[in-house]
Amino acid sequence: MFNVDYKNLRLSFNDFHEVTDKDMPQYGEYCLLELKTGDYTAGGWHPSGNGRTAAGYFLRGTADTVDSEEVARWHSLDRYDLTESLEKEGVNWINIGREEEEGDRNVQFEGFKSFTDRKRPKEEQFCLLIMKDGSLAAGRWNKWRHEAGGAFIYSSALASHSSDKVWAWTPLSTDEIFAAEIELENEKKREKKLNRNPSADPELFKYGTDIDAYYEKALVKLREELSWATVTMMKKKTPVWQIAPLHGKYVFGQISKNYYDDSDIVTPWTEGSTADEFIDFLCLYTHHTVEHSNPEEKFKLGTDINVYLETAFKNVKRDYRWLDKKMLTKTWQYDIQRVDGDLEFVRRYWDESEYSVYDVESAEQFIEWVENDYQSMALRENKTVASYAPHFEHIDLNGWNLESYVFYKLESGDYKVSVTAGNRSTGGSRDFFITPDCFEAKTYEEFLDRYLEIVPGHSFGLGKKDLLSDKDLKEFLGY
Repeated sequence: MFNVDYKNLRLSFNDFHEVTDKDMPQYGEYCLLELKTGDYTAGGWHPSGNGRTAAGYFLRGTADTVDSEEVARWHSLDRYDLTESLEKEGVNWINIGREEEEGDRNVQFEGFKSFTDRKRPKEEQFCLLIMKDGSLAAGRWNKWRHEAGGAFIYSSALASHSSDKVWAWTPLSTDEIFAAEIELENEKKREKKLNRNPSADPELFKYGTDIDAYYEKALVKLREELSWATVTMMKKKTPVWQIAPLHGKYVFGQISKNYYDDSDIVTPWTEGSTADEFIDFLCLYTHHTVEHSNPEEKFKLGTDINVYLETAFKNVKRDYRWLDKKMLTKTWQYDIQRVDGDLEFVRRYWDESEYSVYDVESAEQFIEWVENDYQSMALRENKTVASYAPHFEHIDLNGWNLESYVFYKLESGDYKVSVTAGNRSTGGSRDFFITPDCFEAKTYEEFLDRYLEIVPGHSFGLGKKDLLSDKDLKEFLGY
């Protein structure tokens, strides 16, 4: 690698180009900029109009530009390779461009740091960079959110120089974006200091600063109408309420995470000023959730999970005639167990200690969920033996494009259809079983009427008019 000690290195930029001379860089050329304020930044040149004037802007990142009217002079960063100088031992001064005798034509940068010493710029700080390939660059530092390292953003669409490509960096001048980030960090520090010893309004927190005390008091009121209520049911209504410090005072609040730095965002309750008003609010807030968590409705068939699973199996077996219970050992396993004191339907993963809760209102709703899983498993276990894809022109499904629409004949003699649609960034596929009652229709037209109740034309692309005229499809389906 390079032999120069970056800690003692100075870069001397000479022979700047004056904007008043209308002497501008090439389109897209990345430049060190001296602003009329005396500050320094950098950006890629984007001229306006025919490009023969000094009008335009220097692009630093998405929605991050410097108008040419703000710039006094510029110096190219793209035209230089410092490799030869950086490989020489003892070098501590490198001239960039033709050296001028007049001192005011010369600008020096020093105080370089390196990621190898675990030094990091501050968030949103714009920096001058010496790259590991010897070139010069600049960019605004953005730390990667969930992993070590980061990147210097330098153009639109988050074009960036990864930290592992940078040999040394030094900050350029503070700008509005970085200043706002500094103010945000200072505000966080002030908030943290204020919240070290928060005060509690005696009217608002007369039952203490444990949120469960307020949920328990609201529970007593709820049980006057909904006798089955529990705190666990109440807390299914999310986000749950907590007691948290905000601006040096305790508040009732809902806490969410800041997307950019995972810090807590506290949204305070503002609909009253006393503890009893908050308790009344908590009753209203959780009422609907508790009302629809009645154990008598949810477990009306008892607490033996096999009763629910047998019902789901029989319901699915009517149409998916090849389904057998041996197949079901390959899908999720279900149970009824206590979670935070309340009985719940759960679906177990392969690790017996891991499970997810089905937050359903009734036995029927749980059975329907199980039926969906059983149906998917049944289709996966029934091999396809033939297929037919109707021809169609471009079809737009509310912004998505129909990509594939294929009928399949299954080993059992039944049929399914697979539909795929997507846009430029995402997409999805879905299989639909064509139930036997569709084939009880005496005519192909009557069959389509029944089929399109399962796969509606307005939702999945092909309607009755499209399918009715397809003789090959008609024959494929046995009509």
